Amino acid sequence: MNPILLPSQHASAHDLPHDPEHLDAVLADAVTAALAAQQPDGNFEDPAANDDIGDMALGVISLLCLAWRRRSPDDPAFPGAVRRALDFFLANRVYRHDNPGEPFLRVRDSGLPYARYMPGDGEHPFGDWPSTVWAMLHAVNVLELGEGLLTDAQYAEVTELALGYWRWLTEASMVNPQQTANQAIGAVVAGLMLGRHLGTVSRAREGNRVTTAAMRLYTEVIRPARLTDRGFALPAEHGAGHDQNYLPISLSFLAQAHRVTGDRLFLDDGAEIARHLDCRLSARGFDYGGPRYSEQHCGAEGTLGLRYFSSHVGSDLGRYLADRRVAYYPVAKTGAPSGHFAFTTVWLYQDESKWHRASPSPVATEYSLRHEAASVSLTGSHTPYLIDAGRAVVLESVVAGQHGIGPLLRYADGHRTLLTRPLGPVRVRDARDGGLVARLVTKAVVTRDQVMLSVQQLFVSDGRRMMLFGVVPSADAECFFLAGLPYAEETAAGQRKIVTVAEPGGASFDLSTPDAVLRTRGTLLAGRLAITSAAGLSVVNPPAGRTAFNSPETIGLTQEQLAFSLADDPRGYGNPDTGWHRVIDTNHLLAEPLPGSPPGFAVFAVRYGPYPDVAFAVEVRATPDGLLVEAPGFSVLVGDPAGDASGEPVLRLTARP
Repeated sequence: MNPILLPSQHASAHDLPHDPEHLDAVLADAVTAALAAQQPDGNFEDPAANDDIGDMALGVISLLCLAWRRRSPDDPAFPGAVRRALDFFLANRVYRHDNPGEPFLRVRDSGLPYARYMPGDGEHPFGDWPSTVWAMLHAVNVLELGEGLLTDAQYAEVTELALGYWRWLTEASMVNPQQTANQAIGAVVAGLMLGRHLGTVSRAREGNRVTTAAMRLYTEVIRPARLTDRGFALPAEHGAGHDQNYLPISLSFLAQAHRVTGDRLFLDDGAEIARHLDCRLSARGFDYGGPRYSEQHCGAEGTLGLRYFSSHVGSDLGRYLADRRVAYYPVAKTGAPSGHFAFTTVWLYQDESKWHRASPSPVATEYSLRHEAASVSLTGSHTPYLIDAGRAVVLESVVAGQHGIGPLLRYADGHRTLLTRPLGPVRVRDARDGGLVARLVTKAVVTRDQVMLSVQQLFVSDGRRMMLFGVVPSADAECFFLAGLPYAEETAAGQRKIVTVAEPGGASFDLSTPDAVLRTRGTLLAGRLAITSAAGLSVVNPPAGRTAFNSPETIGLTQEQLAFSLADDPRGYGNPDTGWHRVIDTNHLLAEPLPGSPPGFAVFAVRYGPYPDVAFAVEVRATPDGLLVEAPGFSVLVGDPAGDASGEPVLRLTARP
């Protein structure tokens, strides 16, 4: 099988060069490529493009205006090329008659200008609203940067065009018809920028009206529709909150809104998103999930926001694994800039914020624990769903439709119950000692027989490894620890899906062979990651079928691709988060209880880290204060699930040489 690469997660965003000399060189190359690809009629569009066309040419023009403003190109044909391009756009890409099939107009035959997602009549009118937002943002950048480069007549026409775009977005069309908040926030930014610009050209009254309407759109429409996840208020993307592609783009829009207005509201709202993203991102910047894109990470579109808010919240958000194919600007098939999202490139060049590249380690947020090269990310119910160590990631497993990493009961009749869903509040306690960090999560769960158990999960990291311990009261069923799904490893080309595993020195085990079982002596290699149990460790493959991840039918798919295939609507419109939760089974990595578990408990110990490593010998014994776990390099006391005299969890961590 050919390597399966996650298409857009390549390397950390903050590792890209962003010094002025490099940025100028990148822009100079973009100008050269754009001029070479310009069509005889002046058009800068990618002739091979089949969507996102309506704002392309104007976006390229804005980049050329940026280059002219920063360091005017020596080419004497440059001004003429820009003017011819703008003439083409104004004559051929400004639409004033309604697009046939447009279902979201509030005013028919308004005559107001708008941009089309695709030029032909009736071709995907659903995309015209965001295309008009993008075109308006390009237009305002052209106004701010192109005075003196454009003719006076062109400059005046672009000014009226930007005003017309605003009126079409807010008067002629329903606002935000795709229910995609980053687009709506983009419209707000366009209005704020236009209002500011009008104030500088003796049209302050018009500018104030646009600015007031833009702020009202943000405060009365967009903010009230935010959704809460893990305590953070997030803009609503396609009916849900977090989205791997769109959330950093929203950060860029909020950064620009704050740059334009200085209004603390935009800074505080961006900080909410930034902190949410920080607790999701693994140590290396991996994450997945979203209502539109689950694993598609953005490139230049999110860089400004990640950099701006990394500095503001003091976190290394730039570890986010970005798409290096579009590092500074989206690229057309010709190799020239496509113009799409060019406004974020312009803002990135204008902004002087600095990356916050390193956070003091370890970092403990409410829903993650991160220490140097290892991390665990938790759901809102404090269930592990993402572990990063050994330059590879482990995702939540799925067993009988239940998602998570944690204790698993298997009954005599074959029924399986994953003990991760809390029955009431969850209690958390953190501890540090030496170079170690630990977190104890205690939650009440219920078995199939309606017996309540207080289950404890302990996470310990030394910066290279993440160790998970489970403490489960005895139940009337066989108990295992579902240790997750080895998913992707880091390679020079990007994140590569793991499709085989092996014991050290053993034969390769194909994760797609239906119902196959691999019993190890305690260690499993998944890429460069070693997963080690202090007791028995087995891999059980899922059965065949489209709802089983890594079945013969799905082994060639990424998590996002399978999630889309199971969603309600076709790719791009279905919710991949919903689709992922329709997965019934994945490979199961099952750890057995420690043979010396104290009476009344099943205790588990699993380590995730680089290979080779020291032996993972773990001993557990009962003490008057709780269970004492002795592991290589540390000991930890896990108190009674009922807590201390005040009901607080008891956790004592001691580092040892």
